[in-house]
Amino acid sequence: MKRKVAMAMVAAMAVGSLAVPVMAEDGAAGGKIGISMPTQSLERWNRDGSYLQKQFEDAGYEVELTYSDNETDRQVNDIQNLISDGVNLLVVAAIDGEALNTVMDEAADAGIPVILLDRKIDGDKYTQFIGADNVDMGRIAGEYIADTLLPDGGKVCEIKGLEGTSGGIDRDNGFREGIKKNDKIEIVAVNNADWLREKAITVAEEMLQTNDEIDLFLALNDPMAEGAYIAAKNAGREGDILFVGFDGLPTPDGGIRSVMDGRLSMTQVYPTGGTEAIESAYQLLVEGKELDKTLTLTSEIVTPDNAEELLEKFGRSAE
Repeated sequence: MKRKVAMAMVAAMAVGSLAVPVMAEDGAAGGKIGISMPTQSLERWNRDGSYLQKQFEDAGYEVELTYSDNETDRQVNDIQNLISDGVNLLVVAAIDGEALNTVMDEAADAGIPVILLDRKIDGDKYTQFIGADNVDMGRIAGEYIADTLLPDGGKVCEIKGLEGTSGGIDRDNGFREGIKKNDKIEIVAVNNADWLREKAITVAEEMLQTNDEIDLFLALNDPMAEGAYIAAKNAGREGDILFVGFDGLPTPDGGIRSVMDGRLSMTQVYPTGGTEAIESAYQLLVEGKELDKTLTLTSEIVTPDNAEELLEKFGRSAE
């Protein structure tokens, strides 16, 4: 599917007129794509950045790919440099939605379309947002915990991601809404681990030391849920606690495999949106179409009952 999209872009560029950019003399696409990803330390963003770069380069574009190490000021500077370099399209996964408002204004003033992946910004100076409904995902997790994992109630520790990211805020809000249906569930501790497994180990260790009774760790991504599991295992308590995450990557160390191996009780596949970003770029740059402001992707619940099936499904589609 992904290869077909890239080939379709090349073919269309060779025979049709481009809205932006123009055609180079050799028949390849003559333009530049700027991609700004939050960090390489998370497999999800590393995969997204590499995939987008390869597909755009296969379609004949020059690509500038940046990673900002989860530093907001650095991402702002990276995007400003991409604007100065005269890119024809920006693909951005925001670290902090509020902090990027000004630089998104700069992109709009320069006439550069922007596709946002996964994380929204507070303003509206972008062309399209591609992502799943994180509020709904959080609500689904909360309801699954309330109905299935802790039907008799219990004590929950929550590990959040990087402060200020829209996806984390939405997942947290949805989760808290979802568990309201079971008034016997109590959130006893909350802390941030910046989406990172190693930091989550430390955060979970502190929670385990200060809470003699913990029934479940809810982490807003799978690496942090794995970190909580490692901390609990080190304390000899993993058999008494359930672990829930988000993202469900089909990689050897991803969330689907973690459910299959019994470390996580549930996760949800968060579609990365890479294929959709390529297709939107084709519609925008080749066909000159106006994009819908929001493209909502569909998630899937991963449990021990369906994890193997979903690993085959999404592992195959990611090849």
